Amino acid sequence: MTLRRLFTLFFLLLCCGPALAEGLTQTALPIPARFPDGTSATLEAMLLRPDGPGPYPIAILSHGTPRDAAERAQMTPLRYLPEAREFARRGWAVVAVMRRGYGGSDGPYSETTGSCNNPDYLRSARQSAEDLRQAIRYVAAQPFADASRILAVGVSAGGLASIALSADPPPGLKAVISFAGGRGSIADNQVCQEDRLIGAFGTMGRTSRVPTLWIYAENDLFFGPDLARRLWGAFTQAGGRAEFIAAPPNGKDGHSFFSAAIPQWTPMVDGFLTKTGLAPRGTPIMVSLPALPPPPELSAANRAKFPAYVEAGGNKAFAVSPDGAFGWKSGLRSLDEAQKGALENCMSHTQKGCRIAYLNDRPAGGAADQAVVEPPRTTRVRLEPPPELSAAGREKFDAYVSAAGRKAFAVSQDGAFGWKSGMPSEDAARRAALDNCAKFTRHTCYVVIVDDRPLR
Repeated sequence: MTLRRLFTLFFLLLCCGPALAEGLTQTALPIPARFPDGTSATLEAMLLRPDGPGPYPIAILSHGTPRDAAERAQMTPLRYLPEAREFARRGWAVVAVMRRGYGGSDGPYSETTGSCNNPDYLRSARQSAEDLRQAIRYVAAQPFADASRILAVGVSAGGLASIALSADPPPGLKAVISFAGGRGSIADNQVCQEDRLIGAFGTMGRTSRVPTLWIYAENDLFFGPDLARRLWGAFTQAGGRAEFIAAPPNGKDGHSFFSAAIPQWTPMVDGFLTKTGLAPRGTPIMVSLPALPPPPELSAANRAKFPAYVEAGGNKAFAVSPDGAFGWKSGLRSLDEAQKGALENCMSHTQKGCRIAYLNDRPAGGAADQAVVEPPRTTRVRLEPPPELSAAGREKFDAYVSAAGRKAFAVSQDGAFGWKSGMPSEDAARRAALDNCAKFTRHTCYVVIVDDRPLR
């Protein structure tokens, strides 16, 4: 890693974040890693821990994997600041680490499962777990760390990685918490070769003897309740130790339960840690967050949602429109990206135009801050049909070009396609397009156009 890049990572985490919570210390923690195949990398990470010298037990926090591979490079540890804060308040030194191929971490992406028709989930999980093992090796040697008490916490693919770590545990690993653990979801309620994923969990259960907690929301659209219980069943029947919690439905897609339902899962985690003798503090550290007034345009109902922005990680922006619509983004790699994302989210809910109200924790006051995005004018752009389409499919492509609003077009290698327009956000458009495409093929579908922007 070059000195310039290393400085950029420190600047990202130390200079561009929000005001820190009182009683907690947040720092960048570049992690040097050397892997069994002889390769080396520096992993981007954020450390959040209680004030004071410690030593504190270690919690390694591992992220998920976006369906769109292009999003991996934009990920940052700041995205998980609110979740990390809850563990740090309970006395843990939390290390949110980006695995190889994500965010600012070095190295090529190493977690591929192969084709959807023949996925190797076990290999992928073990590769991910090796990154966590390297992070633990480095952090355990730091003076603030109690290397005898280590907790692995992961969400989605990070949950799978944490379970894989428990199957070949490093010294000091005492427990694992997996939120919506799994891999291979290519569309809502569609996982590549579910039986292969179940088999991988069964294999890991043969050697895992560390206590684990599995939490899945009942309306998880990545790994639904039936599949989640089958994963748990395979793991425990093979000998793994796992407590399963079916959490209530949350929002439109419970896969975001870890980020969207912190007040709901903290009692679940507290109970598990107490039972396993891993509750470092009896009472969580009280924290003080910035007292930001909601923008005056917000309705009473939307003002109640504003604290989620205040609690979010840095490189964030909040946009609002005259009619009270709003949108925000956090945990991005730059404030410019956060501002752009906030305006786009806001504009998906209004035709009145949007302005930036907050950048990080300061009101937007300068001319650049007060950039306003007006509703787009209806124009017809020239888009080339994806080459996978048949002649008949190309004739139907014009309907997508003419469609208004947030939209996306997905296609598969055999020419099947699906698209959706008029959606509230880019993510919703992508998901709907993939769902529509998947109805007409057994091959993997992938998004090739978002709005009027080709992705390749």
